[in-house]
Amino acid sequence: MNSQISVHIFDEFESVLSDEWLRSIAEKALFIASQESGPVVGAIGLVIGDDQTVRDLNRRHRDIDETTDVLSFAFEHQGEYHGDGEREPGPTEAVEFVLPQGQRPMLGEVIISYPRALFQAQASGIEVRQEVAHLLAHGVLHLLGYDHATSEEDAVMKTLEHRVLGDVPQHE
Repeated sequence: MNSQISVHIFDEFESVLSDEWLRSIAEKALFIASQESGPVVGAIGLVIGDDQTVRDLNRRHRDIDETTDVLSFAFEHQGEYHGDGEREPGPTEAVEFVLPQGQRPMLGEVIISYPRALFQAQASGIEVRQEVAHLLAHGVLHLLGYDHATSEEDAVMKTLEHRVLGDVPQHE
């Protein structure tokens, strides 16, 4: 696998999650997906943020003025989580962009609301790290084009999520 994962954790959540643990889950999701659909190459940006940041992004990019648990902004795939349907390429999209040497193309960004993950974990009676791991796996799979709009897509996505989370360490 040839992916780079950059992690940014808002200051108020740095004491509860580590870059290394988050990176390990994202890498596992990429590995599982590559077993299904072939090699995955590209960089991922991961942000662990607050409700207001996620709400602002949701409003700005999806026209939904509410917070949510995870947002995925895939640079290669269209759909509910990155615009609706197919669109015509704009003038800059029709030109192949040449990256600097050693720079990987971006697969996209995953933004998780830690307060929402904490709320959902408490409501479900699970550890918050388990919920964050699930949201991260879910978000990475969206970056790779997986969706859950139909029952068939949902079944595939849930199967992959379970495979990713099967041996994710809950403690560091």
